[in-house]
Parts: sequence; C-alpha cells; structure tokens
Amino acid sequence: MGVIRELPTSVVNQIAAGEVVERPASVVKELLENAIDAGATRVELAVERGGKDLIRVADDGCGIAREDLPLAFRPHATSKLREAEQLHHVRTLGFRGEALAAIAEVSRVRCQSRTAATEVGAELLIEGGVPAEIRDCGGPVGTVFEVRNLFFNTPVRRSFLKSDTTEAGHVAEMFTRIALAHPTLHLTFRSGSKTLYDLPPVTGLKDRVAVFFGRELAESLLWVESEVDGIHLWGYVAHPSQSRSSAKGQYLFVGGRYVRDRSLGHALSEAYRGLLMVGRVPVAFLHLELPPEEVDVNVHPTKVEVRFRDSQRIYGQLLRTVRQTFLTSDLHGRLQAPSSRPDPSPPGPLEGNALARGGSEDFALRPGPTDRQMVASWFPPPSTTGSPPSSSPIADLPRREEPEWAKALPPRPDPSTGPSLRFDEFGDPVSEAEPSPGSPTPTEPSTAEQTAPGTIEATASRGIEEGDLSRLPPRAIQVHDSYLIAETEDGMVVIDQHALHERILFEEFKDRVRLGGVESQRLLVPEPVELGADEAAEVLDRREVLARLGLEVEPFGGGTVLVGSVPAMLGAVSPSRLLRDLAEQLVGRPVPPSADAVLNDVLSLMACKAAVKAGQRLSPDEIAALLSRRHLVTDAHHCPHGRPTALVFTKQELEKQFGRV
Repeated sequence: MGVIRELPTSVVNQIAAGEVVERPASVVKELLENAIDAGATRVELAVERGGKDLIRVADDGCGIAREDLPLAFRPHATSKLREAEQLHHVRTLGFRGEALAAIAEVSRVRCQSRTAATEVGAELLIEGGVPAEIRDCGGPVGTVFEVRNLFFNTPVRRSFLKSDTTEAGHVAEMFTRIALAHPTLHLTFRSGSKTLYDLPPVTGLKDRVAVFFGRELAESLLWVESEVDGIHLWGYVAHPSQSRSSAKGQYLFVGGRYVRDRSLGHALSEAYRGLLMVGRVPVAFLHLELPPEEVDVNVHPTKVEVRFRDSQRIYGQLLRTVRQTFLTSDLHGRLQAPSSRPDPSPPGPLEGNALARGGSEDFALRPGPTDRQMVASWFPPPSTTGSPPSSSPIADLPRREEPEWAKALPPRPDPSTGPSLRFDEFGDPVSEAEPSPGSPTPTEPSTAEQTAPGTIEATASRGIEEGDLSRLPPRAIQVHDSYLIAETEDGMVVIDQHALHERILFEEFKDRVRLGGVESQRLLVPEPVELGADEAAEVLDRREVLARLGLEVEPFGGGTVLVGSVPAMLGAVSPSRLLRDLAEQLVGRPVPPSADAVLNDVLSLMACKAAVKAGQRLSPDEIAALLSRRHLVTDAHHCPHGRPTALVFTKQELEKQFGRV
C-alpha cells in the first residue's frame, strides 16, 4: 500500500489558514478588502479583545446571493476570477478564493447578506469549517461578517497571539492602511465599547493623514504627482524634519492595495539622500496606478508583495518626481518655540518633531583641535560690481582673489531662464534645452500647497511670504564661534557654519567631477594604510571611482593599501585618516553602494573634512563670503549628511515669546 495520501479538506484549509490568517489583523484585512470589492461606500469594523473574541465587518455593498453563500466559504471559490489569463489583469483586491475558507476553518463565523434583487436576506453559520443550514434573515442590502473565537480549534495557534492591546494595535494599523488607500469610503472603527475612528469620505488624502498622524505631520507634506506612459504616481512626501527611525511611516499603495517593495523604498531613500541623517527614514504616502498587466500581485497569499514588469522605470519615475518636488519646495527647518501650555491631545502613531528633538545634539560644539580654513579664499567676493555700503562692517576690508580652481568652475544656471530639468548621476538637476524623454512633471493639488514648478531658485508667493532665505543680507553676526545669525523678511535665521560650508564644498566638488575629475596631489612616498580585510576589499573594489576623486589606491598585500595621491583640496588631511573614514563608511552600509552612491559618500566626506569647523572664529569677510555663496548651491537647507544648515525663527514666534501677541 502506498504512503502518499491526499489530505482531507479540513487539513488543507488549516494549512492555508497558516499563510492567510496570521492574527486577527489578517482577518480584518481580508474582510475589509472584500467589502471594498463589493462596491461598498460605508464599512463598519468592530472588534473585541483585539479581535480574539469578535471581529465584525458590516458593509453596504452588493451582497451575496443565497445560492452563492455556501460557495463563498469553499476553498478557491471566487467571483473575481474565471480563467488563468485573468491573473495578468487583476483589478480587484481579492481574487484567490482562499481567505473565507481559511477563516471559517479556524473560527466560528456568521454571515448575513442580502442583495438588492431580494426582499429577504440569507444567514449562514460555520463552526470550525462545518457549515449549518442556510436560513432567512432580515437586514439592509449588504453583508455582515462576524468572526468569533479565532483559533478556538487550534489552541497552539491561539497561544501565539499577543496581548489584547498588541493585537488591537495591529488591527488599528490594518484599518489605517485601508483608510489611507481609500479616502472616499466612510469608515468606522470600534474597539470594545469605544469608537476610535468615524471617518467621513474625503476627496484629499491629507485629511486622512491628519486624523491618524497629527496635524503637524499633515502640514509638512509636499504634494508629488507625475504620469508617464500610463503610470500615474501621486501622493505626499513629508518634509525631511519629519523623518522616522523605521520604515513604518512609509505607506505605498499599488492599485489601492498596500504593498511593501524594496525597490520603491530604495528609490524613496535615494530621493532623500543628503536631506536625512544616518539612521533616519523618510515618511511618505504614495499611490501608484498602472495597467494591471504591468504588475503581478499573485506573489504571496497575503498580496502584500508585488512584482513589476519594468521595475527600473517605476524606480526612476519615483526618484525623479520626488527629487523635482524638493527642488521647487522650501525645505528650510522652522524653529518652533515651545508652547506655554501642554497640548492635551494625544500624539498620533508617528509622533514628535525630529528636527526639534535632535536640535541640541545636532548643533553641539565639536570638541578637539580644528584645522584652520580660509573660507573667503575659496569663494568669489560677494559683489564684483561695486563695494558694499559704508555702513557694512566689511566695507573697508580687502577682497581676496578668487583661486584658480574656482575660476574653472562652470557658471551656475540663471534661475530666471527657467530651463527644463533632467537628472545626472548624483540625482541632481541638469539644465538642457529640451526635457529628457519620459521625465515626469509634477502638478499641484487643488489646494495649491506647493510652490510653482521651476528651478530651485524660483520664488513663488509661498517662499516670499515665509521669508526668502536664499537672499540673505551679507551681514551676519557669529555666536559661539559656530553659528551665524541673520535677519530675514519674516524673522531671523540661525545658520550652522560648518553644515552650510560643507554643503557648499560638496556642490563645488561635484562640479569638479562633472568637469572630469578633482585635482589630485601625488605623494612623494606612497603611504601604507592598514585596514581590515573587508574594508580593504571594499576600497579596492572602488578604485576607479576613487581615482575620479583624486584618491589613488593600490593593493600592498593583506589588509594594507597604498595611497598614491589625495585630492588637492584635502592636502592638510592625513591620507590614512581619510582612507580609514572612507572604508568605515563603505563597509557600514547595509546594501552595497552603487558607483554614484560611492561618489556622493566620498564627496560628502571630503566636504566635511575641508569645511570650517564649529568653534572656529570667522572674520566678517569670511562670513560675507559664506553667505553670498549660499543661494547658488542645491539643497542649501541641508548638509550632505542630512543635518539642517539653518533654522528659522519667525517674527510671529518672537512676538509671542515676548508677549506682544
């Protein structure tokens, strides 16, 4: 007698339940998605003990016919799919026909449903996969699912569930995803005897974000939108100051379905490169609509993972769209004074202001000796057409000559000409006569929250009203030998001299790379540097990229690397220290960096080494040179490592603190 036997249907359903029904939140997801597929405009969710004892979902959808009710709980029975070819054109949230059968196998289910064609509804009770007789019931058009005592017949699975509070939190997160994916639905969520959310239908996603995550985050959102070859990307990305320590603040939806995709997440991180500090993750609420044949949602039973037919095209569209939005937006940090009264409202799931929270740490004075750098000698004088007014403290100071390397830099594009944009290997805009093919152009939402499209120097009404920080006066005072304070039209700005100088040098170095490379200074005697085996391998693998930056390295056996030349701008920096810092940065990355990522890492490290340090006193001429160069660089609001270069204190906040308002 053979040893291979066909498993009973109940065992098959319990195995499937292990994939589909992981916890109460999984049941909530499946039932809510079924309600949406049924065309519901109002859906109510209620749970008891985090969904362990009861999950109830009621909707006003099309309902289930009496003769179809038993089939709805049979495995692989569905009304959304009829043939294999339709798997490539899925337009519904559910299609596999596994969820209801798996749920009914491990719980006690009652389903009441009525269609518009009948005057009496039908009710079906199922306990542990065993159905009872169908009977008549009353009720409006729609469907009510009640799932009680989840995993009652699989006690081992039930013992793995967490506390009631934890499971309720997972249910709330699932409800949040559905609410953000479908803002036009009226959704209600009750836990125990308390109504947590009663969300009327809205036309804008920002209103839903404010409900779940607080008004502060909602007001920091930037609208993004583009459509290329039938792929429509729209939604919001948050100001860099609203970053988080994990990816839980990223909500990506494909065809109305919440998904997790490494490619999309990486594109989002690349768009924020240089705007976030290490370990911080951007916040985003993005929808992607594309033809169903361009995406495969039949990857996993939970349908959270998807595969794109052309993932590189979608990656590039997301990166360009978000990056171009940043170029036309004001990303300067706003220094908010603490309120005199505590806010009685509880914080949302994503709480706290990362900028305010990290302010004291980010701008602390750096201990230890500093390398004296002559800031003004690296930039052209603030004015070449005339002398500053006699009232200026730098009027009588001599002007330094522009260095030879600075004269070779390409001129910055004139913002007033408004050229079209494309993006180079660094992800930065490059002017050209014609727009690059396929380059998306974001449009604004009806609320006109963002600045008008154009170059980074475009000054829309929003930027003028908030104070045009790119046109600071050349006068400023230095405090604590670290910060520069200047007046703006709307208040005052406090600038971190090291962060700003670092950003300026970073942009100048990139210009040199675009011209063909950074000048190198060959060492008379190559300097050996001892590295770890992994660090040496990583550095040697990037020899060609490093050579473009003026840093030539050669293997010397074991973990020793010979440094033959260093960038000329870093002549005062120890080659061994530079290479060790670079090796640590390369090895410390969770994902092997691409060539352009290595370029940015090395350039940011070089800029940090060469920039004026905190605690270093600057002359008025040097301060003026630093400020005059500020508006000519991209992303002047953040240093290459993501720290803000300036904080703004508005006049209104000043008057509030002094009791004038």
